[in-house]
This record gives sequence, structure tokens and C-alpha cells, in this order.
Amino acid sequence: MVLNLDSQFKPFGKKEISFESFVFNGGEPHIRIEEFDNKNSIYVTHRINSFNDLGLFCIAIDALRRMNVEKIHAFIPYFPGARQDRVMVMGESLTVKVYTKIINGLELDSVTIFDPHSDVTPALLNNSISIQNTQFIEKVLANIPKDFILISPDAGASKKIYKLASQLGISAVLECGKKRDVKTGSLSGFSVPVDDLKNKPCLIVDDICDGGGTFLGLGDELKKKNSGDLFLAVSHGIFSKGFEELAKIFKKTFTTDSIKTIKHKSVIQTQLNQIL
Repeated sequence: MVLNLDSQFKPFGKKEISFESFVFNGGEPHIRIEEFDNKNSIYVTHRINSFNDLGLFCIAIDALRRMNVEKIHAFIPYFPGARQDRVMVMGESLTVKVYTKIINGLELDSVTIFDPHSDVTPALLNNSISIQNTQFIEKVLANIPKDFILISPDAGASKKIYKLASQLGISAVLECGKKRDVKTGSLSGFSVPVDDLKNKPCLIVDDICDGGGTFLGLGDELKKKNSGDLFLAVSHGIFSKGFEELAKIFKKTFTTDSIKTIKHKSVIQTQLNQIL
């Protein structure tokens, strides 16, 4: 059985547990789970996009414990704080460790995450299971030209890109680069290490798109190097600045429903229940 805390996110084809939840006027989340029969093993799913989401997740686990559930497994597709997996300047938090400490304290039997940002999150998270982006990208490849070049947007993504290329039998990989000011977060110095892309279509693959600055800057540089149509595939689509600018550069953007459900003419979204 499964407890889907986000009613719009149902990644497993299991019988659902009914519940009611609300937020008190003081800001505290509350949950009341209806009685159910099979308490041997329960999956709890949630798209955690805020501390209030985390709060609901935590009190749901507590409620299940008090209902004498024997084993509790969690599916948190986009793990919160995963991008803050190192301290760049004094005064910052190692945010991913804060989240993992909280969730480790719940003593879950397993915690499944989708396409983690780095190896840090699985290393810090007890009983973690990581689902890679391979099947998601396989679906993307069915929707783009066959003669594409796979683009790694920066050095940080390259390890995962080369592993993905090996798994999918992709031979054409291009490692690009950028510079980031660690104090301000501003981006500059986008680089494409070839002179002429010969009008080849290009697919940029990464785990997260927030505002999209990395991909817009790199897309401009790829166009200067005579690329063909550009495509973007990101496992976790935040898209905090919308799609208008991305749609000017990319013919299509691909993502999953790990963070939110998206309906936009320039976006093809894969539901995680199709690849789990």
C-alpha cells in the first residue's frame, strides 16, 4: 500500500491509503490517516519543495508508526538541499546534511531518490536507493533526431554524462564549460571546445534546471558554433523563471514530474510512474 502525500503525484500502482491534512493557523501541518488493514509494509511518497512539505512528511511517518506499521519505505524523487552538497564560502550551510539528518532520524527501511545531484546525498542518507536517469533519457531519445551530439554542460556533470553515454551506447559526447562566481552565483565564460558543430542537433542533459541560466548561456554558445536544433533534458524541472526564454533557444525541453506537474507547449514531461 502507498500513502501519496501529494495528490498530484502517484508514482506507484499500489492501493492508496486515505488521509486528510491541513495547516493550522500557526503554520503547523497536521495529518489524520484513515485506518487500513495491511500494515506490513507501506510506501510514502512526496515531492518535498519546502520545509512545510518536509514537516508533513515527518508527521505522516510518525502517524504511521503510531498505527503500528511494521516497515516504512519512502520515495522522495527530488531530494531537498541536494545542490548544497559542499560549503563554497564561510557562512553557508551544508544544507543537504541538514535534510539527511532529519530523514535519517525517522529510521525508514529505505529511501528511494531519483537522479541525485551528486554522490554526496546517497552517502549521507541511510538505506538509500538511487534511480538513475537512464530510462528517462531513453524516452527523450525517441523524440529527437538520431544523429545528435550529447552535451555535458560543465565539468561537474561530465562524470554522470559519460556513464550515461556508456549505458546507452552513445559515442558523440561534447564536454562544455562555464565559470561561476561562488560569492554571487553569476555565470560567465561559457565554452564549447569545437569550432564547427556542422548543424548537428545537440542534446544537453543535466539533473536540475532552476532559472535556466546555465542552459541559456550554453545554448547561445552552441548556436555560435553552428549547432542544429537544441534540446534540453533535465530530471528535475524547477523552471523558476518560466519557459519563454528557454523556448527561444531549445526546440523542446524534456523533464519529469519529480518536482511538479507541468503543462507547456515547449515541454515534454515524463511521469515517473512510466519509468519506475
